[in-house]
Formats: sequence, C-alpha cells, structure tokens
Amino acid sequence: MAAGVGCIAVRPASWQHDREILQFLRRRVFVEEQGVPEAEEWDAADAGAWHVLAMVGKRDAVGTGRLEPCGKIGRVAVLESFRGRGVGQAIMLRLVNHATVSGFEAVYLHAQTAAAEFYRRLGFRAEGPVFGEAGIPHVRMRLEIERSDGR
Repeated sequence: MAAGVGCIAVRPASWQHDREILQFLRRRVFVEEQGVPEAEEWDAADAGAWHVLAMVGKRDAVGTGRLEPCGKIGRVAVLESFRGRGVGQAIMLRLVNHATVSGFEAVYLHAQTAAAEFYRRLGFRAEGPVFGEAGIPHVRMRLEIERSDGR
C-alpha cells in the first residue's frame, strides 16, 4: 500500500450487520460529495449483494463496494482523504477475487466517466455509449475473469 495509509484490510461485510457504516460511507461520497439524490442511492440490491469494507488499522472504515449476484460491481466508494492511496484498487481486487472463486465468468460495472481510467487500469473494457445515471455520466465496463482451468 502507498506510504501514509497504514495497514489497509478489505473484509467482507453484510448489509444486515454493517448497514450503518456502509450507509455512512456511501452517503458521504455519493449523496453529500457528488449530489446523488438520497432516494437513488439505496436500492433492493443491497440486501442480496456481497459487500466489502476497507479498514485502516482494523477499526476505521474508509471505503466500500458491492458485488451483486448478477455479476455487477457497484457502489465503490472511498472517502476523499484516502483516494489515490490504493484503497479503491484493494476493494476492486477483493470484489473480483470473490467473483472468481464464486465461478463468475465476467463482471461488469457502470463507471462514472471520471473514474473509467481507474477501472481500465484494472483490466475493465468499456462497452457501449456514455449514459446518465443519478445525473452523472457513466459508461458500462466489463472484465472477463481468467480462471485457473484455462476457461
């Protein structure tokens, strides 16, 4: 991890047990910082998704993300003061690893166009035109998962 971050651990989280901190992080990033309407941030996918929390020193949550059963990665959020330090990459690697061990052949996401280069560096490829979501330009991106059995 980059200097100045300390020990970052990305751990599984559940909507049932960790809802308060998951909502805090996403509200801070998406609702307060980016102006996403509160009603658009919360959806039925949260209950069935596999969530993660990025923790500093095992006690301070600084980021989150989720993987839906359909293979969609979303709600990747890192507190502003921790961006550019590898936290987002650690979250994404944990989500993709979970998808891999769960047998997914690919995952996809709706990337904010401002973050598309970040996802491209992780191997995601853009598919289709730019579209609006929550008033922010997005592009669909996909990552084919390489499996150890050669498929």
